[in-house]
Amino acid sequence: MSGRQKTVLAALLAVLLAALAAVLLWPDPPRRAAAPPPPHSASPSPSPSPTKTVPYPYFTPGTCFQVPRLSNVHEPTAVPCDQPHDAEAIANADLPDGLADLPAIFRTMTELCKAPTAQALQLRPDGPRHGTSVGLPLEFYRQGLRGITCALTFKA
Repeated sequence: MSGRQKTVLAALLAVLLAALAAVLLWPDPPRRAAAPPPPHSASPSPSPSPTKTVPYPYFTPGTCFQVPRLSNVHEPTAVPCDQPHDAEAIANADLPDGLADLPAIFRTMTELCKAPTAQALQLRPDGPRHGTSVGLPLEFYRQGLRGITCALTFKA
């Protein structure tokens, strides 16, 4: 290899190393802080809520679903609203801390769902509907999960 070829090869290698260093060492663009989460509310909300990922059935308002005691399903199961369904979620609420057992959870769920149920029944006089709530198993409540679903069922 001639001296000129060595110089060209060395220059090419230097440019490649400089490009690699620039790619590896280039600073990341500044990241903006994430928007703060929406305010936490212990009262039911008649408007759609953000989707939660929880290990039990939880539906945002407007979601239609099948109910075990009314249909042949093992647990409440979401279905498209244009298909047969037993219930529609009308609100979400968060249970307070300090409930000691399942009866206390169910009583509190019923209480939290009373107002949104009454409001939804006034807006939908087109048939027999009953308020219900989708339960929160005690084991998950004890782990700090508090979200519940208030719903209207369409069957007695």
